[in-house]
Amino acid sequence: MDPWQAFVAFSIGMGLSAACGFRIFLPPLILSLAARFEWVELGPDMLWLGDTWVTLILAAATLIEIGAYYIPWLDNLLDTIATPAAVVAGSSVMAASLDGMHPALQWSLAIIAGGGASGTMQIGTVATRALSTATTGGLANPLVSTGEAGACLACSLLAVFLPILALVVVTGLLGLAIMLLVRWRRRRRERGGSERSGPPEGLSVM
Repeated sequence: MDPWQAFVAFSIGMGLSAACGFRIFLPPLILSLAARFEWVELGPDMLWLGDTWVTLILAAATLIEIGAYYIPWLDNLLDTIATPAAVVAGSSVMAASLDGMHPALQWSLAIIAGGGASGTMQIGTVATRALSTATTGGLANPLVSTGEAGACLACSLLAVFLPILALVVVTGLLGLAIMLLVRWRRRRRERGGSERSGPPEGLSVM
């Protein structure tokens, strides 16, 4: 794998890894379809991703996952288990994209870059959903879910067809996710501080 091929493969992996932070199964499904129709070239160890049974399983899992996020109480529950799952999925699609690279470098990039990107995006979506729940009582959560699914699909398609642009977009999205996370943590800290600084129980404020 020459340097340019490695850079393109890394860009594909970053796009798909970041997309895993929005939804876990859709990016592997896109990668499976891309391998099946030879839109991307995978190494011999990852050719199984293009098998029909893999595509069908990923398609079913994708539909279930996307639908589950529209159930009011289930979306927040899924967020509690989605972060570690997103890190695993992000690492896996990055490793698949870099198949053919030296294994030590392949898995180092997969875990650090791929897992880091998907984990950061997932935590950003958790913060967004928490802000939506706090400000709208959860009424806007279906809109948030639709936006997340759309962003996941867009990132995945960009990663396959325009990987360099996908890398640029992902860099911006990671910055936005970090900003949302910082804002969410600041709001939680301010809320906790205001509660602690209130008057003691049983005393009135003049």
